[in-house]
Amino acid sequence: MSLVKFNRKPWGNLVTSDFFDDDNFFDKRLWNKKQYEPALNIKETNDTFEVELAAPGFTKKDFDVTIDNGCLNISAESSKSKEDKDDNYTRKEFSYNSFNKKLQLPGSVKDEDIKAHYKDGVLSFNLIKKAEAKQKKPRKVAIS
Repeated sequence: MSLVKFNRKPWGNLVTSDFFDDDNFFDKRLWNKKQYEPALNIKETNDTFEVELAAPGFTKKDFDVTIDNGCLNISAESSKSKEDKDDNYTRKEFSYNSFNKKLQLPGSVKDEDIKAHYKDGVLSFNLIKKAEAKQKKPRKVAIS
C-alpha cells in the first residue's frame, strides 16, 4: 500500500498515514481549546503498527481503551488531592488531568488482536496486520 500525503488548506495536513486522528480534524488553534494532548508516535513495520502515547502521571486503572466501529478510543482521567491541617491554617491542593484520543484504525489491522501495555508513562499498543496486508517479498517471474 502506498501512502499519499493529503494537504488541504487552511486546515493543514489532515491525513498523513493510515491512521486518522479524529480529535485533530480541525486545527485546535482556531478554537483556542486548552486541553492536555498526549504526544503520539506511530511506527509501521512489515507485520505490525506500533503506537506509543506519552501519558505520564497516570496509572493503568486510569485508562479506558475501547474499540468501536474500527476506531481505537483512548481516554484517561486522574485526580489527586492533598490536605494539610495545622493550628491556624488549612491548605488543600488538588490536580485533575484527563484526555480523550480517537484513532481511526486502517482496515489492514486485526482489531481483535490489539494488545496494550503501560510502563514508565508510555501507553503502547501493538496492532497486528492481517495476512493480506503484509508486504510480500519480490519474487522472480520466469519468462517462457
